[in-house]
Amino acid sequence: MAKRTRRDRVVRPPVDLRTVAAEALPLVGGGRALLLQVAFPSVGRGVVEHSDFAERAMDRLHATMTFMCAAVFATPEEFAVVRRRVNRAHAPVRAEATAAAPAYNAYDPELQLWVAATLYRTMTDLHETVFGPLSPAEQEGVYQEYTRLGANLQVPPSSWPASREAFDAYWESMLERLRVGNATRTLAKQILYPRNVPGWVRLLLPDARLVTAGLLPTAVREQYRLPWGERQQRQYDRWMRRLARWYPRMPRRLRHAPRDAYLRRVRRLVREEAGANR
Repeated sequence: MAKRTRRDRVVRPPVDLRTVAAEALPLVGGGRALLLQVAFPSVGRGVVEHSDFAERAMDRLHATMTFMCAAVFATPEEFAVVRRRVNRAHAPVRAEATAAAPAYNAYDPELQLWVAATLYRTMTDLHETVFGPLSPAEQEGVYQEYTRLGANLQVPPSSWPASREAFDAYWESMLERLRVGNATRTLAKQILYPRNVPGWVRLLLPDARLVTAGLLPTAVREQYRLPWGERQQRQYDRWMRRLARWYPRMPRRLRHAPRDAYLRRVRRLVREEAGANR
């Protein structure tokens, strides 16, 4: 809980990676992170050829969030189970370059770094939007914790830029390398207009599409040819103001409920593997 001084000024506790990762906000930015990932040509080709977002959007979301929560909050033994499942899924995700498309390999350190970077940047951007800017020391601390976590995400700390400032330069350089072609636009449509999702998710999709488009850098949004004008900008600004106003007032148990649900999923996977090995 935040403490109050004699002048009744709220002093919030220091923010670390576990504070940021415990919130449900990464779910809000999931579409943005994914569209940034697949806009990198090699990642986009691998996802187009090996993923079925049109029919299994919720499975993909649950797999990503389970992996992230396990990496931050699970025990090493629990995380090992999740990582083995991910490695089995990634094993066939590779192809040689062609005249029209780049090579890809799910274990390529450059591609893994970009995927992990989009998750980190989206998570921290949303946290600062809702809870206010972190101090430079907190930004650096969260970043360094995340780079150490990168070993769990199959990105060794040595692969990351050395500081948050260096990461910001890396981020800008990567945005300039993003290229969205017709196949990636088709994939984006599957992500933004998924089939086979629960009714309550379908009700949220218009807002999810608005927020996803609004969170994207302008140049990337234009490459995806997502509709955007003054009306969408006003709607997005209003949506984000409401999020920043009401989300911090929610009980912590509700804000952390997705994390807790994904950790329960991790432990179920552990039990399933233990049962299969008997």
